[in-house]
Amino acid sequence: MFSATINIVTSYYVIYGIPQRRKTIATTGVIFNLIILAFFKYSPLFASTFLNTNDSIGHFLLTIPLPIGISFFTFEGISLVVDVYKEQYFRDSNHYSLANHAKRTIFFISFFPHLISGPILKAHEFLPQISEKKVGTINWNACVKNLILGYFLKMVVADNLKDFTFWMQYPYFQSFSSISLIFMLFGYSCQIFADFAGYSIIAIGMAKLFGYNFIENFNFPYISTSFSEFWRRWHISLSSFLKEYLYIPLGGNRKGKVRTYVNLLITMTLGGLWHGAAWSYAIWGLFHGTALAVERLYRDYIPTKSNPIVSLFSGIFVFSFVTLAWLLFKLPKIEHVIAFLQSVYNNYSFADNPPLVTYIVLYSLPVILYHLFYLVKERFSIKQIKYDFIIYSILLFLILTNSGSPGSFIYFQF
Repeated sequence: MFSATINIVTSYYVIYGIPQRRKTIATTGVIFNLIILAFFKYSPLFASTFLNTNDSIGHFLLTIPLPIGISFFTFEGISLVVDVYKEQYFRDSNHYSLANHAKRTIFFISFFPHLISGPILKAHEFLPQISEKKVGTINWNACVKNLILGYFLKMVVADNLKDFTFWMQYPYFQSFSSISLIFMLFGYSCQIFADFAGYSIIAIGMAKLFGYNFIENFNFPYISTSFSEFWRRWHISLSSFLKEYLYIPLGGNRKGKVRTYVNLLITMTLGGLWHGAAWSYAIWGLFHGTALAVERLYRDYIPTKSNPIVSLFSGIFVFSFVTLAWLLFKLPKIEHVIAFLQSVYNNYSFADNPPLVTYIVLYSLPVILYHLFYLVKERFSIKQIKYDFIIYSILLFLILTNSGSPGSFIYFQF
């Protein structure tokens, strides 16, 4: 409630306050949002790293409860304050009361489909949609398709895979062969996609039920042939937020090549920390930032020509890098990541658990087919699939008959 109040007041006075103070008020609003996020999300990390957790202050900071969805609604609060500072169309020519502004702001931040795990909404994309809705204007066909696909990815793919990727936890993975561990890691890569993309697609479908449109949050990211393409396709609402509200304000690519590389590293490292209060998330972001910077450096000095063979191997390399980096999500302790990699290196043998590998491949197959289907559509310029209701009927049948054991969404923790 405190966060909402700060965003209501600062955004209102940015729009309707004294023009000379707009920048100061907007800056204050952004700082308050960051302080709230830092206090609740990063105090435990600060305490465990720099303080004695046995004394009163350290123990207090270590045990601060994390508000649900704080990473998402904080970024949306920042978007609101920055957007009303940059965009003038939020100003209403008629009388616009603080109470009316408060209603719109609270609705924007708390609109339930996206509240827990996104997509991250931007004020300039959502606020213009706030208006009276009519049932007759709702695209029910798109709603149903989104909900079926989203629940299929979550309940059939992600929830089944999690029962097998569970064995990646320390110390269980130490008893498996290298081949089994590699398949587990591959399965986790498919699981995290199905879990998060599934939630996003469900949220998009739920929003459509109320007449609102969210941006697509995933655009077949595992077909990417470069790291920059991956981040244009993965968690689009976060990557576009980081670009618009952090990377570009830092200077983007307008301050020279070295500054561009540094900006990429800063942006992605902070983006990694956004996911969680652990150094492993910062390292994950740094890995991706380094990959983006090296890729940019390579393209700045070595012109490349695309061909199918290069694209194929580039795609395999990007997917392998991304999949390996997911270890830092599955095993937040660095020593456990190292132990996992040591087990892969030391336990080399054929798969010691064929049923486990078989089920991982089976439940990963929908993710593979999902991406291949997109490639076929693009290759042959297929705009619409005839009789697609048959596909969605099959997905619904599988939801009803082959759902895994219920589990929370992975991104709920962020």
